[in-house]
Amino acid sequence: MEFVRLLLVFLHLLGMGMLVAMIMLQAKAGKDAPVNKGWLHGAALQLLTGVALVGIDPLVDSVKYDHIKIGVKLLVVVAIAAVVAINVNKPKAPSWLLPTAASLVVLNVGIAVFWT
Repeated sequence: MEFVRLLLVFLHLLGMGMLVAMIMLQAKAGKDAPVNKGWLHGAALQLLTGVALVGIDPLVDSVKYDHIKIGVKLLVVVAIAAVVAINVNKPKAPSWLLPTAASLVVLNVGIAVFWT
């Protein structure tokens, strides 16, 4: 079971890396570029692996999660997905999208690291 937990943590971190990469790609694409669909893939990977990690918590004795922290992180990743999903089919990303999504990503990483 420890291998499954570590695999989920690995995939969760890849999802976070994907979101950080989307910040850079969206910034490089310029103001007239559409929203990159990678935002949705990164948010979905974070959401699914995060829920799976909390779901296997009773099976793994060594890890105990703070469920309030997990709830806040869940709300933030859902907000990222919602902001992106609303704008993904538009021909041009709104000017507020990149700073908003980037702030939410940084907030989620900050919560993960500093909330103890």
